[in-house]
Amino acid sequence: MAVLEVRDMGIRFGGLVALDAVNIDVPEWEIVGLIGPNGAGKTTLFNCIMGLYQPNSGTVAYRGKDVSLLPTHRRVAMGIGRTFQNIGLVRELTVIENMMIAQHARIGYGAMAGIFGSARSFAEERKLKAYGLDVLDFLGLADLAKEKLDGLPYGTLKLLEIGTVLATDPDLVLLDEPSSGMGPEEAHQLGERLLKLRQTLNLTVLMIEHHVPLVVGVCDYVYVLNFGKVLTEGKPKQVQAHPEVIAAYLGSEAEKVEADAREIRDESGAGLAPASDGGKERDRGLS
Repeated sequence: MAVLEVRDMGIRFGGLVALDAVNIDVPEWEIVGLIGPNGAGKTTLFNCIMGLYQPNSGTVAYRGKDVSLLPTHRRVAMGIGRTFQNIGLVRELTVIENMMIAQHARIGYGAMAGIFGSARSFAEERKLKAYGLDVLDFLGLADLAKEKLDGLPYGTLKLLEIGTVLATDPDLVLLDEPSSGMGPEEAHQLGERLLKLRQTLNLTVLMIEHHVPLVVGVCDYVYVLNFGKVLTEGKPKQVQAHPEVIAAYLGSEAEKVEADAREIRDESGAGLAPASDGGKERDRGLS
């Protein structure tokens, strides 16, 4: 079953065609990659999927339901989470405070209760903090819970942003260049984490990424966008072998890309096959 279906997506900005009849499927529990040069329309597609942009044509379906006309917060409430190219965190606050802010939609008390500090508001915030700490521990960031974001390495902030998305308990996660600002070793570790997250939490992921070894190492399927159109799609090795992809993105690095990708898969121990629950209801908790 496809968790996300994008059909004939098109959007124009004046005379610029940013997306032209784009079709994408993201099956359940798979990691799907979206690659292409800068300006290809990748982030624009994410904005259309999340309802931040209203496309000129096309539809977005989540678990078979057309959500094309729903506002962003309704899509998030249904289980779609998203990170951004530019980190969307509050740098003046601590790590755990950012984790609590990310869960604002789950707050069970009103504005007045929060302003006057009712017993219920304190109890709710303890729950949010506890869950935030669970997520941080899961990502290996628990020791940074009380640290302010200013001064933390960029790669750590990118991982924390993934944590804030996980704190919303999503079913589908859209990652916009998660390895941006990371060195090769950090990107390698991120690939291992993504495979383990998918296996442990049964997440479905659509990921924009420029680090090709990461894409090849973790993705089950890959789409290549170019000038707002799907240039090609297929399994990572099929996409690697496409002449235009090689010419545009890989060049003489194709063999090194495959070697790096194989190392990510081997060291993660998670493989490319998603966890199976035999048709039973999934337990997506962190404990």
